[in-house]
Amino acid sequence: METLANLESFVRSAEHGSFSEAARRLTLTPAAVSRNVAMLERNLGVRLFHRSTRKLTLTEAGEAFRLAIADNLENIQAAIAGVASDSGEPAGTLKVSVAPTFGVTHILPLLPSFLSRYPRVRPEIHFENRAVDLIAEGYDAAIGGGFDLSSGIVARTLAPAHIIAVASADYMKKRVPPADPTALSQFDGIVMRSLQSGRIRQWGMRNAAGEEMPALLPETIVVNDPAAMREAALLGLGVAMLAVPDVLPQLESGALVRLAPRWYADAGGISIYYASRTLLPAKTRMFVDGVAEAFKKQKLAERFAGSIG
Repeated sequence: METLANLESFVRSAEHGSFSEAARRLTLTPAAVSRNVAMLERNLGVRLFHRSTRKLTLTEAGEAFRLAIADNLENIQAAIAGVASDSGEPAGTLKVSVAPTFGVTHILPLLPSFLSRYPRVRPEIHFENRAVDLIAEGYDAAIGGGFDLSSGIVARTLAPAHIIAVASADYMKKRVPPADPTALSQFDGIVMRSLQSGRIRQWGMRNAAGEEMPALLPETIVVNDPAAMREAALLGLGVAMLAVPDVLPQLESGALVRLAPRWYADAGGISIYYASRTLLPAKTRMFVDGVAEAFKKQKLAERFAGSIG
């Protein structure tokens, strides 16, 4: 009987016309995919692909075989996931993407409890400030905002992503707090240049009454990382516009103070993203449910809401 790896390598290579693209989708190396397909051809005794330096094309036998197994392959994958779930203990590598500051502050502390319950799961956490392609890059889950909800991806909302103005208590000691967002232009600004667009990000703020005002900070200090913005604010270098989750511990300790406290910028939501399979692998399902439960237990949605003030 053929292994699932051989069949998956063949189907994905047929779909994308490339061992390299199939490898990206399966999180394997191109050499491994090519080897799996070659083993399948040897076992079947037929050539499945015409190979060239530019593209793979199916032979007549390959096309017939693809049509025969394509739908069944997904059923087999779902059955394996279901057996893994029903047999009990989640296991395997759990590949997750999360922003560095948010991940270290709010997700990493969840791992001791998670691993004590599911010791056969091996977390592989990627701390990165970007929206990854879950399927192409082989992630089980990603946490953040602004991800493309392409076919096969679902999002479970965890909390709002609200941006607020903060500064250190020392910086504000001899300064008059701003009455509204427009007055922020009178302070030293700690701003961020986007790695994607190369532009300085400026925000418009709103309040609970629906009023809106620009919050234009001077470009006194420019960085390209939210954690650096927070540290600069803690050093008393000026005012920064940051997501509430990234500064919540410092706000609660008093190291940072919130300026124009009834005003915030809405950057959407924080969600956990994963593949929309009928039967998720147990490791992914337990992680997604565990994160959602922790957010509920710690009331993080309410604590992250800049609209509350």
